[in-house]
Amino acid sequence: MPTLNIPKQPALPLGPGDYAKAYQDRYSNILRLYFNQLDSTNSALLGPLGMQYLDSPHISASDSTSQYATANDTPALVSWNTAASVKGFTLNPNNTATAQVSGIYKISYSLQFANTANDAHDVFIWLRVNGGQIPNSSSRFTLRERKSAGNYNYIVAYASVMFEAEEGDAVGLWWATDQAYISGTQDGIFMEALPAQTTPYVRPANPSATGSIIFLGRA
Repeated sequence: MPTLNIPKQPALPLGPGDYAKAYQDRYSNILRLYFNQLDSTNSALLGPLGMQYLDSPHISASDSTSQYATANDTPALVSWNTAASVKGFTLNPNNTATAQVSGIYKISYSLQFANTANDAHDVFIWLRVNGGQIPNSSSRFTLRERKSAGNYNYIVAYASVMFEAEEGDAVGLWWATDQAYISGTQDGIFMEALPAQTTPYVRPANPSATGSIIFLGRA
């Protein structure tokens, strides 16, 4: 990120008891230099590309492991094991993120779901802050039946939600499905992660979950 020199209050000299032109010239020159710096800073910030000098609270995270619900119709917290960029947030071991600044935020997420079952099933995803449900934050996604045994149906569940948070609030993203994939017990829905590949072509890893929270403004 480019940096911007922020003018600091100048150290103005103490005046003599009597008028002295040399003192007045020095005093005026110090103020002139200070206001020139202010003009330069304001022009950069308020110009067409001024946003490049600004920063705000945000967090971007992903998870490199496949994720499973423990049972049908049982909420599970989306996991995050890698933080790409964090400022003004804390990524907690319990897979929540704590805001360090009060304000209005937007969370955006992309979850990689797979359905191993031979019939369609639904997934619901929603937001909680300090364990409390955020009204109108739920999204529904339907995964069609698998294509064949071992050839699953996939979707990318994407949505964004605006919400308010106070300093110290913990934000968590939750999901549930009417039929969870349980290894050796039943086919169903889970979040799949795939490693980076080199054949038949080179591509990066597919995280099971990616998401970000960005600050929009004061509440």
